[in-house]
Amino acid sequence: MLGFPIAMAEQAIGLLGGSFDPAHEGHAHITREALKRFGLDRVWWLVSPGNPLKPDAPAPMADRIARARAVMAHPRVVISDIEARLGTRYTAETLRLLMALYPGVRFVWLMGADNLASFHEWQDWDWIMTNVPIGIFARPGSRLAARGARAAEEYERFRLPAEAAVLLPRCRPPAWCFVNVPMLDHSSSAIRAEGGWRRDLRGGPR
Repeated sequence: MLGFPIAMAEQAIGLLGGSFDPAHEGHAHITREALKRFGLDRVWWLVSPGNPLKPDAPAPMADRIARARAVMAHPRVVISDIEARLGTRYTAETLRLLMALYPGVRFVWLMGADNLASFHEWQDWDWIMTNVPIGIFARPGSRLAARGARAAEEYERFRLPAEAAVLLPRCRPPAWCFVNVPMLDHSSSAIRAEGGWRRDLRGGPR
């Protein structure tokens, strides 16, 4: 049983959500960068029951959790199934409950630039932008799409310069920051296409 993560008031905690089907070194890479660039105390991986924007169901939660733990063994990273425990399906729902459960914690939503391009399709995306600081990482092939993203255009004046990224957790939302990092071209869909990742769990991530 994973239980609910522990957090103290005033801690800066990054939230990286997704199906992690499967988790890979690209996820681990942006997590390490997030801890450093945004001055975070912790990062929680929110392994979701499923993505409402994707038609296919992911692999079983237990398999994805095990893979995530193998890929991201870090003392400041928590692998969590809290969305399944809360019964939430959408990011905004999860964030509302986390903010109620952990008053005083400074949550930062983390995502890749590819998600920024389609962020306006998320349920209550405006609420997310105006209630939680957002840290965004460049990913392969996503820089140009992100620059023309609706969310980026509508909230351009609330963008924090990359050189001030460490201030993001203490910014009053709306606040978002786009940072370029050395990119790793890893893809969950490509790993699924190769097949067999669940059979490799005993030997660690491939």
